[in-house]
Amino acid sequence: MLKRSIGKNAAVLALFALVTAGTLAITQITTREPIERAIREASARALLEIIPIERHSNDLLVDTYPIPKQYWAMLGLKQGGNINLARESSGVIDAVIIPTVAPDGYSGPIQMLVGVNRDGSIAGVRVTNHAETPGLGDKVEVKKSDWILSFNGKSLADPERDQWKVQKDGGAFDQFTGATITPRAVVKQVRKVLDFVAEHQQEIFTAPVSGRAVEVEQPHLNEGQRNGEKN
Repeated sequence: MLKRSIGKNAAVLALFALVTAGTLAITQITTREPIERAIREASARALLEIIPIERHSNDLLVDTYPIPKQYWAMLGLKQGGNINLARESSGVIDAVIIPTVAPDGYSGPIQMLVGVNRDGSIAGVRVTNHAETPGLGDKVEVKKSDWILSFNGKSLADPERDQWKVQKDGGAFDQFTGATITPRAVVKQVRKVLDFVAEHQQEIFTAPVSGRAVEVEQPHLNEGQRNGEKN
């Protein structure tokens, strides 16, 4: 009787485990595509904040160039990364977006994307992840402050190289009231990205089209808009 009861319970548990495993498998399959689509859309929005769609004719997400391993440390990347390429309709690379990490934020690493134009000027900077103090260091986020927009148009010539520091250190960039370490780390790392681009400009801006790249259809834009013409 006892053996029969144990066998029955074991069968019930096995059936339960089988049903649970099947349910989890079905859930994973049905949710994988929506999750991947959501991640792709979020990534695309971040890239398009730096280089708007009217500035390129390709898919920034898939037209990429892998960062050679010897430059990972310079850019603060432990696992490497890809440079997103923005191409004109002719195929010429007009700007690039480079992932980078400032390792010396107040509360830890600060992950960023830095857009650089062909002429070496900054197209835009966005912080994508950080653990800085709310109300102080988190002003590096564009939704909290417009401080990050102060990099737009800057280059290694404007301001001069020795001015790529916060004002407290004798440089050209503002710091936050009560928070100097965070902006100092960001300014320092953005300049490293510009140094990287300056050293490898030819290699980066002549990168071949990625095998995964596909053209982005822009039916809502006319040719003049795609070329950046204004009314």
